[in-house]
Amino acid sequence: MIESPLTIKIINGLQNGFPIAPHPFAEAATRLDTTEEQLIAAIHKMLEAKLLTRFGPFFNAERMGGGLTLAALRVPVDDYDAVCTLVNQQPEVAHNYAREHELNMWFVVATEHAHEVAIVLARIESLTGLAVFNLPKLEEYRLGFQVHLDENGNVDTCPLPPEKKFTTPPTPPDPVDRGIIATLQTGIPLTPTPYQQVADQLGVPENVILSRLNRMLEYGWVRRIGAAPDHYRLGLKGNGMSVWNVPDAAVSRLGRQIADLDFITHCYRRPRHPPEWLYNLFVMVHGSSREVVAGKTAQLAELLGEDNHGHLVLHSTRILKKTGLRIIGS
Repeated sequence: MIESPLTIKIINGLQNGFPIAPHPFAEAATRLDTTEEQLIAAIHKMLEAKLLTRFGPFFNAERMGGGLTLAALRVPVDDYDAVCTLVNQQPEVAHNYAREHELNMWFVVATEHAHEVAIVLARIESLTGLAVFNLPKLEEYRLGFQVHLDENGNVDTCPLPPEKKFTTPPTPPDPVDRGIIATLQTGIPLTPTPYQQVADQLGVPENVILSRLNRMLEYGWVRRIGAAPDHYRLGLKGNGMSVWNVPDAAVSRLGRQIADLDFITHCYRRPRHPPEWLYNLFVMVHGSSREVVAGKTAQLAELLGEDNHGHLVLHSTRILKKTGLRIIGS
């Protein structure tokens, strides 16, 4: 349970919409009824305590012409730690989770160029000697995850803001864009003038950084700017990746229906890999316990009805890596 009022305000108020301005922490502090100095210090402490996994822009590799996929491995128990080290050493691996299933290691690969995903997966196969199940997104019905703390510090998920419509970018990221991405993909500098610090590092005026970041939001290259809470440490210990075998002809319709439920955080269509993997609809559900997740999963089963030809819930047991996307080498 979180007891600090400022910590609660930061988590509830700064998961999205962090200002793009010369003194962004001062602007955000005014919204949260605190001071710039107190806000920066509090974010520092939250990162050190791992209540936040990072603070800054969340980049969308696909919108920039890059590649993104979810992949899984069947890892022998005795080799698990060694394989985990090899997978996590790959800079393109952003997230990695241990899950309860024969496919017991699930990770996300993000690359600057779409064709590089296959190269990274082949490298992991070569290093580990294990077959990689490649499960790229075929359709996206919902993507987004925000948590909310009540005044007592109890946590739950909350509805997301309405989806934005993005402007089609006329060109891929240019060298200035790439410099900004490389500098900020690990997080915003926790200083009163972070964008000026980036400008100084790249040798451009600060207003260029501000205008480019606003443009990145318009293009969808940046999904959002703000805090990434660690939902496990905040109390959302139930993490169920539910996978469903539904008719291919109905998956788009069903995916959109599921995406309307306010407790769903991610919902995608992904390819089957028969005979080992028959599931084509992936739905993430979070809750304070596995029992809560089971109740929400039962609602999904009821909604799918006769279109549910089988499903599993793969609970995560450990976060093996969670760094955010490293799209451009820095």
